[in-house]
Amino acid sequence: MPHATLDQVPLLSMTAMTKQDFAAALGDSFREFGFAMVKDHGMDAALIEDGWRIARAFFSLPDDVKRRYDASGNGGQRGYTAFGREIAKGASENDLKEFWHVGRDLPGTHRLTATMPANIWPKEIPYFQELFIRLYDEFDRIGAELLTAIALDLGLSERWFDDAIEDGNSILRLLHYPPVSAEAPGIRAAPHEDINLITLLLGAEEGGLEIQDRQGNWLPVIPPPGALAINVGDMLQRLTNHRLRSTSHRVVNPPPERRGMARYSMPFFLHLRPDFLIDPLLQCVDADHPRRDPPITAHDYLVERLREIGLVKG
Repeated sequence: MPHATLDQVPLLSMTAMTKQDFAAALGDSFREFGFAMVKDHGMDAALIEDGWRIARAFFSLPDDVKRRYDASGNGGQRGYTAFGREIAKGASENDLKEFWHVGRDLPGTHRLTATMPANIWPKEIPYFQELFIRLYDEFDRIGAELLTAIALDLGLSERWFDDAIEDGNSILRLLHYPPVSAEAPGIRAAPHEDINLITLLLGAEEGGLEIQDRQGNWLPVIPPPGALAINVGDMLQRLTNHRLRSTSHRVVNPPPERRGMARYSMPFFLHLRPDFLIDPLLQCVDADHPRRDPPITAHDYLVERLREIGLVKG
């Protein structure tokens, strides 16, 4: 089976097209690949560089220090998850990664605090909290703008998603894939789909991200420096009655000569508000496309997946 080429996944500019043209191009890319690459999004390059620097500093800490911030007590939603703990849904081997989660901070009296634990912060890394709050806010802002394009493409009002994601349980993940031996088999992260609405991914210096196209080929995706890879998550797939499909993706080990290099990435998992009811949009259901899934709240859907990937027990 022929291997698809990288230039099939378009690189789209958020400023070089009209809103309608960008919305149509993003929708076309999602329907073809479940992914797109986006540049000119307006995120501060210096802020991104500081994020990489501070993430490396944290993951360089001794294991016993990192484990002081273990996230197992909150379903892996805030703080540190150790190397090898997470496993992709349906996979037989755990992923070769460790990560840190930053979420949304809510006032103590907020009605959604029971479904969103408070952030925790490492004391050993100066400016960690300040920097990643700023980065979280930037991802949140850009994600909301991308959703306006998705709304227009779906025939919704431009700001339709604003209420759905207000106080949403979005997560910024700092990811570290440690070096592996030159003889290491397999992959760093098994094929999986994301649970959330859309994912915004800042690319890594070391490649490895691959997506599965509609013909079953694995397609490497390496966004240019500063660009974002955007993909459809299961919540958006469910909301659109599978009109926009969540795409399986994985992280493969690099060529043997590069396996001594660590890989870092920063995905932002944009989530719906926990109490939002995910029910297929009316314009996505008809006689030829009957309803595929029953309604479920975003929180219940998330907990279901966290159990499947081993971050919540029971």
